[in-house]
Amino acid sequence: MVQMLVEGGNPEANLDRAVARIEITAGNGADLVLLPEALDLGWTHSSARVKAEPIPGGSTFKKLANAAKKNRVYVCAGIIEKDGEKIFNSAVIISPKGELLLKHRKINELDIAHDIYSQGDRINVCETEFGTFGLLICADARAKDFMLARSMGYLGADLILLPSSWAVQPDYDNNKTPYGGGWLEAFNAVCREFHLSIAAVSNVGLITDGPWKDWLCIGNSIYMGSGAKATQIMPYGADADTIFYQDVVLYKRPARGNSWPGFWRAEKD
Repeated sequence: MVQMLVEGGNPEANLDRAVARIEITAGNGADLVLLPEALDLGWTHSSARVKAEPIPGGSTFKKLANAAKKNRVYVCAGIIEKDGEKIFNSAVIISPKGELLLKHRKINELDIAHDIYSQGDRINVCETEFGTFGLLICADARAKDFMLARSMGYLGADLILLPSSWAVQPDYDNNKTPYGGGWLEAFNAVCREFHLSIAAVSNVGLITDGPWKDWLCIGNSIYMGSGAKATQIMPYGADADTIFYQDVVLYKRPARGNSWPGFWRAEKD
């Protein structure tokens, strides 16, 4: 879980930082590297209008794919996508061979971002040797009644990956009101109901453009294990650039047909 600095509108520096961290985490034995939302340009940064690129054809995707292949790891990252005249807040899962396994376009985008990003219209999962990975982006996990995350459960996800960009106003007092209560509520409901795990990674740093200009991205990334167990919360703060390693124990379900949560059983890898 790579809780990294993202500089708005500076894709070169952000991608160099991401590739370096992929190399570090792979060298330390990670099988999957999870990076933040909009890691190339920053969330709602106006540079998206001129710097967004296609997926998988753009240079941003290619750099991440090359890093995944070179280091033989899965990479999940949020990147801004250009498709024709539309721009999407997207995320990808890339295989250790550098192949695009899954692309997701954010559905539950905040109203203040609609002037930049078009809305996604579908969800899906992908199969790996480690289990079934689902992919959402940030506020998707807190859609009404947590319906998008619950849909991941019905699609068979063992692990939901959630690139995020969590921000607060500059005068936010984390000691008075610890950040993350709403996320923990959402994750708890879905992890308990579907016996799946959720890993959410946010970036850190100052937001320099857009409707939340001068707000602070504060990390506080969260992992919640299957059945809402083994919850881990990463450091909070605009300078809390760090890497966290998490072992994931997946729950395996019985044959399809008995697919609702009451039929699932726990079984370690």
